[in-house]
Amino acid sequence: MSDFTSSFWPIFITVISLAGVLGCALLLWVTSKIKASSPSGDNTNGHVWDETLREMNNPLPRWWVWMFIITIVFSLFYFAAYPSLATYEGKLGWSQVGQYEQEMATANKTIAPLYAKFTAMPVEELANNAEAHAIGERLFMNNCAQCHGSDAHGSKGFPNLTDHDWIYGGSPETIQETITNGRIGMMPPMASAVGSDDDVKNVSNYVLSLSGSNHDAARAVLGKEKFASCAACHGADGKGNQAIGALNLTDDIWLHGAGEAAIIKRINEGKTNQMPAQNAKFSPEQIHVLAAYVWGLSNNAATSNVAQETAQ
Repeated sequence: MSDFTSSFWPIFITVISLAGVLGCALLLWVTSKIKASSPSGDNTNGHVWDETLREMNNPLPRWWVWMFIITIVFSLFYFAAYPSLATYEGKLGWSQVGQYEQEMATANKTIAPLYAKFTAMPVEELANNAEAHAIGERLFMNNCAQCHGSDAHGSKGFPNLTDHDWIYGGSPETIQETITNGRIGMMPPMASAVGSDDDVKNVSNYVLSLSGSNHDAARAVLGKEKFASCAACHGADGKGNQAIGALNLTDDIWLHGAGEAAIIKRINEGKTNQMPAQNAKFSPEQIHVLAAYVWGLSNNAATSNVAQETAQ
């Protein structure tokens, strides 16, 4: 319990734990002081149900009493040995975090030779290795699929990793950097820079025209001039800028929703999207293997024989 960030919960749990043990001791002490008496002299308490059903007035069974005593003694030893009372760390020095770290260290030591072999291989070659592919897939399923989907096709706000539409670039080095340090993408609200609500609508139609999507041609013509406010990031041709994570507006891939209404919302409200850094969760060797798996998802021609090798 020394890991709590607030002092309330350790104290609260300590009070409940000690109250339970003291309650057991108090119950034993009180019941040991009560002398059994039988008003009718036949070892019953005098209560009668259904004419013949009577409640006996016997003392507690000895096994029941000893179970209470054993519970109390065990609890006291447990409190002394383990971190169970407030910030007390226990005589044995054990903790869940310590056990986890020890198990992880043992596991890392066991798999280190395997990852050392993979680290010496370039990502392009590693993506074509059936064993590395299987490990990368498990890493992805356990840690990345929650956002990007088990098929890596993503969803609204979470990029599809199986195509070639890379926000920050799809080279092996860039993918490793993205996994290691994460990404924070931020588009500020642009309505004030674009102009009136009508101007925003015109720009949204111009953006739709860049990808050949359904749009109002007249509004698109009017919006082209106002698009200059967006060109600083997305480029004059709307093809984006991977150096800063500015999306390509000329394809038909809409990360945050397609259509006029969705684009108007983005212009008016902006958008902040974040992929958290994974360097605290994965070792550099694991990131190397995971990057190879992700790279292979959008380079099927280079990794086509992996599925065949795995099936065999």
